[in-house]
Amino acid sequence: MSPMARPAKPKPNPKLRRSLRRAADVALVVLAVGAVALFVAVRIIGGRTGAAAGPSKTSSAKAARTAPPTIGPETAGTSEDFADLEAGPEDLETDDAGEPLPGPAMLSDPSAARPFAPVDDARLAAGLDPEIERALKLGRIPSMAVVCVSGDRIVWTRSAGLSNVRVKTPAACDTVYLIASTFKTMSATALLQLMDQGKFKLDDRVNDYLTDFKIEGENKRYPVTFRHLLTHTSGLPTDFGRHAVWEDQAPTPLADYLRGRLRLARRPGTRVLYSNIAFTLIAYFVEKFSGLPFKDYMRRNVFGPVEMRDTAFEPRADMAERLAVPYMPVRRRAGVFRPVDWVKADAWPAGVVYGTAIDQARWLMTAVNGGVYKGRRILSEAAFREMTRRQFDRFAGPINGGWLNETSGYGLAWWVSTLEGQKIIAHSGSVNGYTAFLAGNLDRRTGVAILTNGNKAHRWLYGLALKALAAL
Repeated sequence: MSPMARPAKPKPNPKLRRSLRRAADVALVVLAVGAVALFVAVRIIGGRTGAAAGPSKTSSAKAARTAPPTIGPETAGTSEDFADLEAGPEDLETDDAGEPLPGPAMLSDPSAARPFAPVDDARLAAGLDPEIERALKLGRIPSMAVVCVSGDRIVWTRSAGLSNVRVKTPAACDTVYLIASTFKTMSATALLQLMDQGKFKLDDRVNDYLTDFKIEGENKRYPVTFRHLLTHTSGLPTDFGRHAVWEDQAPTPLADYLRGRLRLARRPGTRVLYSNIAFTLIAYFVEKFSGLPFKDYMRRNVFGPVEMRDTAFEPRADMAERLAVPYMPVRRRAGVFRPVDWVKADAWPAGVVYGTAIDQARWLMTAVNGGVYKGRRILSEAAFREMTRRQFDRFAGPINGGWLNETSGYGLAWWVSTLEGQKIIAHSGSVNGYTAFLAGNLDRRTGVAILTNGNKAHRWLYGLALKALAAL
């Protein structure tokens, strides 16, 4: 071999190569198993920490832990879109604003319904108390108030959890919560009262009644009608325009807010596009047709006749004393909550209204009795029948995060569904830190009203409502 020649490279050993490959595979498997074990350990330790931070060892909490999986998913916190929701997070991080609050105490207190005498029923309690406790725990809800009705009577009341976690205030059936978009069924009723007076017809073109401003981008061949406004098919955008209660900026007058914002996002009648601004326009028309400020009209013609004494746009002092604090659960901290801001909104007629479960139950009694409250007709029979008729078959199917079944769709504001051949009406509502739900069986004249200071708790309230309707 010449001095300049390079030595030949040794040939790779196949056995060595296979051994190295096997070793690498084993190392990857060991690393994966270690990662899974670390993740499980962190979750277990985190769960124990959260449990230690919050109250425990109550009999009702034990019942909630052992209750059969009859409502809602087995795991909480699954992301899902809900049309009536103000945009906001599912939960909050823990790295700011100090240490969050542990809670709530898992309790059911039938005597907490003040000043109303509690209404109990052993059969309903046996079926629904475990479901309420389970919803509080798995839905990460600080408190709720539940009122069941049959005919023109309240037949069961229950409150559970804490309306104020920091000072451990137990919820009551007259605790004041934000009722959110359940209010849309009331504002729709106000507009239909004026339809009963001949002020407009459902299929009239809305722009024909507007003078100071118009809905922009409308093709006259496909006009926006009042029916479109009431069924979220107008094509107007969602909109909300939040303001913290304590900030300097306040919502503008209705006309000023609507001017320049009524621009179609799509052609009316082509799909459901949940629109808070459409219901703000409904409030404007209530003012225009009645000659009264919207708030005054609602007090005189809706809240008053239905004895809804604790429902208000601005809580009175005695209502503020009973006001539940809005909370969001803290991410990865079981049973731990942080308070969030109370809000106002530019689109306030869409649901920035406060009330109690007792008042919500009175409103529901009006609905399950065909628009009549204690013999007093609130809405004509024909208008109520139209309100609770599914308006568009092509928009049928589970709505707002999957409520009920393929028969679900919009009436005029109310959701309308069929369950075992019977007509069910419902509506949810939520703003950050509050979730509300109403559901009624028109054939059996029964219903349930639920208010909470839980965030995005829809699926748990849906399940609880179905259990209540089945039990009534």
